[in-house]
Amino acid sequence: MRLLGVDIGGTFTDLILADLDNGQMVIHKVPTTVEDPSVGMMAGIEQLCDLAGVSVEEIGYLMHGTTVATNALLTYEGARTGMITTEGYRDIVHIARHQRPQHYSIMQEIPWQDRPLVKRRHRKVVRERIGPRGEQIQELDEEQAKAAVMQLRDEGVESIAVCFLFSYVNPEHEERVKEMVEEIYPEAFVTTSSSIFPQFREFERFTTASINAFVGPKVKDYVNKLASRLEESGVGSELHIMRSNGGVATTKTAAEKPATLLLSGPAAGVLGGEWAAHLEERNYIITFDVGGTSADIGIVTPRGISEASARDTWIAGYPVMVPILDAHTIGAGGGSIAYVDAGDAFRVGPRSAGASPGPVCYGLGGSEPTVTDANVVLGRLDSAYFLGGEMTIYPEKAREAIQALADRLGLDLYETAEGVLTVLNNNMANAIRSRTVQKGYDPRDFTLVAFGGAGPLHAAEVAQSMGIPEVLVPLYPGIHSAMGLLTTDLRYDEIRNQFMLNTDMDLARLNTELQALEEEVRAQLREDGVPDSQIVIERSADCRYVGQGYELRATIPDGEVTEENVSQIWDNFHEIHEEEYGHYFAENPIELVSLRLVGVGRMPKLSAGNIEDGGVDGSEAYVKSAQGYFRVNGALEPFETRFYERHGLKAGSLIAGPAILYQKDTTTVVPPNWTARVQASGNLILKAQ
Repeated sequence: MRLLGVDIGGTFTDLILADLDNGQMVIHKVPTTVEDPSVGMMAGIEQLCDLAGVSVEEIGYLMHGTTVATNALLTYEGARTGMITTEGYRDIVHIARHQRPQHYSIMQEIPWQDRPLVKRRHRKVVRERIGPRGEQIQELDEEQAKAAVMQLRDEGVESIAVCFLFSYVNPEHEERVKEMVEEIYPEAFVTTSSSIFPQFREFERFTTASINAFVGPKVKDYVNKLASRLEESGVGSELHIMRSNGGVATTKTAAEKPATLLLSGPAAGVLGGEWAAHLEERNYIITFDVGGTSADIGIVTPRGISEASARDTWIAGYPVMVPILDAHTIGAGGGSIAYVDAGDAFRVGPRSAGASPGPVCYGLGGSEPTVTDANVVLGRLDSAYFLGGEMTIYPEKAREAIQALADRLGLDLYETAEGVLTVLNNNMANAIRSRTVQKGYDPRDFTLVAFGGAGPLHAAEVAQSMGIPEVLVPLYPGIHSAMGLLTTDLRYDEIRNQFMLNTDMDLARLNTELQALEEEVRAQLREDGVPDSQIVIERSADCRYVGQGYELRATIPDGEVTEENVSQIWDNFHEIHEEEYGHYFAENPIELVSLRLVGVGRMPKLSAGNIEDGGVDGSEAYVKSAQGYFRVNGALEPFETRFYERHGLKAGSLIAGPAILYQKDTTTVVPPNWTARVQASGNLILKAQ
C-alpha cells in the first residue's frame, strides 16, 4: 500500500510517498502557488509519482495539511459574514470579557472590535430563548427569523452564523434557523454554534462559530476544487485533511467545520516529531519546526501531546473553542527579514520574504536581507547543494544584501550575518521558554526535535543557549510535517456539558450521556468506512475545583462508571492539577463541567526507516571542506568545516563539528564542540561536548 502526505506551507509544498510493502520513501518539494495552493499540490503529486515510478492511481491513502483556513483568518480575507442571534445579545462578540491582548497598553488593536468577523450591521436578532437546563423559555419567532435571513441575503452576505444562548444544551432553535437559511438562501454557507463545539462561554462559542463562517466559503471552495482536481487526475484515494486536534477528517467534515483546520500544518509537525522521537525512546520532546515564514513549537511528555486549554486557545487574536494541539507559532523562519526599525533597533522578523520574492540569494527580485542570506554568507548553505542542486542561488547577491545592512549597523559582513542568526535564535529560544519554563517544565530534561527547512540549521545553537542536552533531526526534516500526516488516524471529538459535583453524582445520567457520545462518534467513523475492530474510544471529563474559572481534563475509566471506580476521575484530576500548578486540594469539592469523547479510527501508518550499518566517522559521505564562521566563547571565528552528504552516511557514524550535512530538503549544522551520530532509524542525534 502506498501512502501520500502533502503539507502546504507558506513557501514550499512538501510531499512524501511511502510504500508500506517495501519500506521505500520518496520525497519532493515544490514552491507553493499562493494564489491557488491546489495548483502547486497537483503539480507536486504528479512530479513525485514520476520520480517514484508509480501512477497516481496507485496511491492508497492521501493525507493533506493545509493553511487555507489559517491564512484567511490571519490576513482577514474571509467571507462577508452575517449572524443571527438572540434578541438583546447582538454585541456579545464585541463586548467580549473586557480582555485585552496587552493588559496595560492604551495603543493596541482589539481584534474582535477593530477587525470584527461579523460587522454590527450584519448581526440580526430574533426573539427566542432556551434556558440553562435546555428548557424553552420563549418560542422561536419564525417570521422574525425568516425576515433576518432575507435581510442578510439582500445585504450580500456570503456566510451566516447562527448563535443562540444555551444552544449547547438544546440546539433546537439554532437547527430550525439553519433549515430556514438553507430554504431561503441556499447559496450561503451556514453554521451553528452548537454544531462546531457545544460548550458554555458565549463569547468564545459565538466567536468560534463566526470564525467558521468567516473562513468557511474559502475553505469549502478550496476543498471541493482540490477533490475535483484529484478525481480528474485519476488519484485513486479519498482525500483526508489534517485537523487541529491531530487527527484527519474526510473532505465533507473539513468543508463543514473549517475552524477545525486552523492549525492543520503545525499539528502534523508535532505528530511527526513525536513519532521520530519515540523511535529513539525519547518521551520528553520539544518539537521545533522552522520553515520559511514561521516557527512552530510543540511539547510532548509521557502523557502525550499537550493540548491548548480553553483559557489560552487564541489564533490571530481571536479565541477558538475547538480541540487544538498546543503548537505555538512565531514569525521566525528562513525568509525572516533583518532590518533596522524606526527606533534604530536591529530586528529579525516577523516580516518575511516568503516564497515570492523570497530571500535575496534566490535571485527572484528580493532586496531585503533575510536569515537564509545570512546562512549563505556564513558558509552554512552552499549553492551547489541547495535543494539537492535543483535550485540555483546566488551567494554574491546574499553578500551584497548583508553588506548593506552591515554598513547601516557599523559592523563587518560576518558579524552582521552572525548577528542576524543570533537575534533569530534568541526569538525562537524565548518561544520555547514560553511553552516550557513558564509552564513549569525544565527544557534541560527534553530533547529538541528539529525539522522544517530551517530547523536543523538553527537547532544546535538554540539548544545550546537553553541548556538542552541533545537535538534529534529526523530522516527527512524538510518535509517532516508531511511525514507526520502519515502517522495519524481519523479522529472525531465530541463534547457535552454536564454540570455535576463529585459529592452529588448522577451516575445514571453520566453513563447515558457517555453512551450517546460514543454512538455518535462510532456512527461517524463507520460512515467513513472504519470497521469496528479499528475504532478506539477515549473518554475524559473537564473538571475544576468549585469556584475556579477554568478546567483541566481528567481521564474517565473504561466501561460503566460506578460508585467503585468514579473516584479514579477525581484522583486523576488531583494529579493533573498538581502537575499543572504545583499543588492540589484533596478535600475541596470538584465540579465536573463537560464530558469529552474522542473516537479514533486506526489507519495505515508510516513505518520506521532502516539504514545500512557500519559507519565510523562519516568518511563514506564526505564531500569537501570549506571555511565557515561560528561564534565560540564569545568570538566569531572562521573554522575549517567538513561537508557531508547526509543520505550517504551509515548507521553508527559519529561526526565531529564543525560540520554541515546536506540533503535535498534541508541542511543540518553541527557547530564546534558538538557531535552528530547516525541512528539505525536514520535519525541524527546531536550532542554538545
